[in-house]
Amino acid sequence: MSINDEALDAIVSRAARAHPSECCGLLLGEGSTITHVQPTTNVHPDPSRHFEIDPHALIAAHRAARGGGPQVIGYYHSHPTGDPTPSATDRASAAHDGRVWAIVAGREVRFFRDGEEGFVALSYAVAPR
Repeated sequence: MSINDEALDAIVSRAARAHPSECCGLLLGEGSTITHVQPTTNVHPDPSRHFEIDPHALIAAHRAARGGGPQVIGYYHSHPTGDPTPSATDRASAAHDGRVWAIVAGREVRFFRDGEEGFVALSYAVAPR
């Protein structure tokens, strides 16, 4: 999997701006390449401990993909006081749909595939724009 440096920086910056709340958004691109991210509103009632991507933004991104735009590869969110690994809440709420999850804590970002058996850590390369 690869992500361009601008998209990776955007995830880290968004998490820092949202602190102490969790940020969230969409990972967009083609195949296994994340070309950019789309920040979304965290609509969860307790954003300091949980995240929920705005469903309107998610639907709009899928519509754009069907119209020839970038595909929704997955999602990102932050753990303001934890580490960048799936929490018990993440594991309980996961759809097991094969999408990629990026989790950021501080300046560290880790990627996981949400498969039928749960989360699997992914290696990734950072590519220049």
